[in-house]
Amino acid sequence: MNIETHQLKNTRIAEVIAPGVLIRKADEGIDLLGNLYYQQYDCIILYEKNLNPAFFDLSTGMAGELLQKFSNYNMKLAIVGDFSKYESESLQDFMSESNKGGKINFAGTTAEALNILSAN
Repeated sequence: MNIETHQLKNTRIAEVIAPGVLIRKADEGIDLLGNLYYQQYDCIILYEKNLNPAFFDLSTGMAGELLQKFSNYNMKLAIVGDFSKYESESLQDFMSESNKGGKINFAGTTAEALNILSAN
């Protein structure tokens, strides 16, 4: 795993880069969040491919548990990927509502994620 740091405006963003699944269960994501929080990052970019597919099955509760921690830490998150393959209407609604709130975002590209996270 590598962390690429982006400094945009007054926002310090950690882009987490890994070749495969990095977060298999919510606790691993919470550990990563805590580590980056204490390194004074304001926001985190994760990639869909680095998340356990169970994250995208809302019935597992993994997304809710992990994203609640991001909210508690007041840490913005962007998850980058191609989400068109997920046919669940409830997941699509969840992603759409998340994007409206500004704290948790689902983006198609890294550039889009950086733009969203660096906006005031």
